[in-house]
Amino acid sequence: MTAIQTIKRLRRSVPGRRTTNSTSIVAASVAIGALAAIALLNQHLAKKAERENPPSGRFLRVNGVRLHYVERGTGDPVVLLHGNGSMIQDFESSGLIDLVAKDYRVIVFDRPGFGHSDRPRNAVWTPDAQAELIKLALAQLGVSNAIVLGHSWGASVATAIALKYPGLVRGLVLASGYYYPTLRPDVVALAAPSLPLVGDILSHTLSPLLSRAIWPLMMAKIFGPRSVPKKFEAFPKEMALRPSQIRASAAESALMIPDAFMLRNQYADLKMPVVIIAGEQDKLIDIDTQSARLHSDVTQSKFHRVAANGHMIQQTATDQVMSAIMEVAGQSTDLVAAE
Repeated sequence: MTAIQTIKRLRRSVPGRRTTNSTSIVAASVAIGALAAIALLNQHLAKKAERENPPSGRFLRVNGVRLHYVERGTGDPVVLLHGNGSMIQDFESSGLIDLVAKDYRVIVFDRPGFGHSDRPRNAVWTPDAQAELIKLALAQLGVSNAIVLGHSWGASVATAIALKYPGLVRGLVLASGYYYPTLRPDVVALAAPSLPLVGDILSHTLSPLLSRAIWPLMMAKIFGPRSVPKKFEAFPKEMALRPSQIRASAAESALMIPDAFMLRNQYADLKMPVVIIAGEQDKLIDIDTQSARLHSDVTQSKFHRVAANGHMIQQTATDQVMSAIMEVAGQSTDLVAAE
């Protein structure tokens, strides 16, 4: 018997208010059943994505957190931190890892909850909390001083590392970052899957389906005005659409504005070389109220506006981002020589 037939039968057998109540119960049961089926489908797709995209690097266990990382090259260490909703394969597909590895020891982390790294629910993964995690991970890898690059949300983590452990950071490259609190209605909407209980239901049911539907629009916005480069086809979209990663991304969206509020008055404390780089036509973040303002607050910083580029400059302006890394490396070498 179908759900509709069941409802009709109940309507005939139960008069008055009881009919309405029974109909509501059946409708709720149907809705719950549909959500359960969608959740099972999303779970299947998530496991399939993980089978088809196995870890490409190694793992560290830091304070109970299993962190996935990739390491290549030799020389002075350079650490790359990806943005919200992303993972190591962003830097991999862009070609930046290979470029950096030619002259440096490059270390790239899947930040907590992204790619193949865990994100325990017993902690709030603020930039400060992630800074501590990355610092301890680098200590396990024998790194006590490094150039740190962060893209987008990763720029907040990179900045937190530099503020909390200034001796660890030889120089900073901050790409397409968000540093000062602004009114962002889109962030409120994106944060919904991070809510207790309701967020778990959304991230396991409707959010992955909605994300698949709007993926082309999302890509057009973050890459615009440039088109999505062919090399980005190597980015594992299905990994980004797993319920666990959608929830991690939502949690970082929820933290974005309050964390910017907490850090907004500390940037002048950055004393190491800092290079800020951002796309002139970033459709996600206003670079005048973010990157340009940060440049004015950090007096020794350099700021590069990349013409005809948007938010994803590590993909569309990879050589310029590599040049920013080399610029910081040169400045930090000059600083050491002067001392």
